[in-house]
Amino acid sequence: MHEVGIGLIGTGFMGKAHALAWRAARAVLGDLPHARPELLCDTPAERASGMADQFGFARACEDWRELVGDDAVDVVSITTPNRMHREMALAAIAAGKHVWCEKPMGLTLDEAREMAAAAAEAGVKTMVGYNYIRNPAFLHARRLMEEGAIGRPVHFRGVVDEDYQADPELAWTWRARLGEAGLGALGDLGCHLVSMAYGLMGPIDSLIADMQTIHETRPLPEGTGRADVENEDTASALVRFSSGAQGTLSASRSAWGRKNKLAFEVHGTKGMIAFDQERMNELQLYRDEGPAGEQGFKTILTGPAHPPYGMFCPAPGHQLGFNDLKAIEAGAFLRWIAGGEKSSPDFAEALEFEKVIHAIARSAREGRRVEVDG
Repeated sequence: MHEVGIGLIGTGFMGKAHALAWRAARAVLGDLPHARPELLCDTPAERASGMADQFGFARACEDWRELVGDDAVDVVSITTPNRMHREMALAAIAAGKHVWCEKPMGLTLDEAREMAAAAAEAGVKTMVGYNYIRNPAFLHARRLMEEGAIGRPVHFRGVVDEDYQADPELAWTWRARLGEAGLGALGDLGCHLVSMAYGLMGPIDSLIADMQTIHETRPLPEGTGRADVENEDTASALVRFSSGAQGTLSASRSAWGRKNKLAFEVHGTKGMIAFDQERMNELQLYRDEGPAGEQGFKTILTGPAHPPYGMFCPAPGHQLGFNDLKAIEAGAFLRWIAGGEKSSPDFAEALEFEKVIHAIARSAREGRRVEVDG
């Protein structure tokens, strides 16, 4: 396959990230099919036309069903609010399209299961937007662990904090509704942390958790009163991995000062690895080696020795960014579509992450340890 027609639904933060990624992937990563920006969908029609021109798409429409049914579209990028993911993905799959969908897949675990089952039955290729696990620093951490650099992993400590909902007077939006967003901090942020924990430590078997809604109401944008916040601002869990290792997961969308603190520590029997996405080009490594008075953390700056960094820049320490990770993600998907190595996570793999966040919510509601739904 030498060319892949791209259909993009949505032009917000993630829509722009997808548009940039599709255009950059082949230029940066090389031997990939050409991603042809074919059709962009948004509302109203005037916005769709303007954004199609800005993003370099050939055509625009305001009905996503028109995009899904268009013969020139091979891949559908879904970057809409969460409640739309399921319907759009199922329609695209039924039309034989490959799908790149932002997380979470669905509002509920049943929706995510339905999406994964439909993709498996249709045989189309899917991917969910977990770009942080594409970071060369994260991939190097995984390689170090596989090589036994810190011995046997025994504990994972992870946190994901942002402050976009910290202000109690911030206006109410769709993100506060179960029927629009589904889970709150867990669905927006916590699933990213789970993807990292899963990638480093393997599956989670059971957990016990708690949640809280810090700001129980928010002012309506029209100034006509306040509306209830229906989902969680914070969530925390004690987890047990299938390996027997333990861990903690904590997520907050109301942590003042934190912009993207997606951070973890992996404690092993011979050392530790630490990472923070706010310093995404650095990895901290501690090894129990040498004289005690000379031991300490080593800071590893990412560079060409940490693929695919070198495809972007030949000089170490010059930094990759968020949109570079999306380009890596798009490139991996294009390679799979063209018959190359499978990219991850697809719908089936991402379903495993969503099982964990919904188990956290279930444990918090029931006040007990629960098994992660197999």
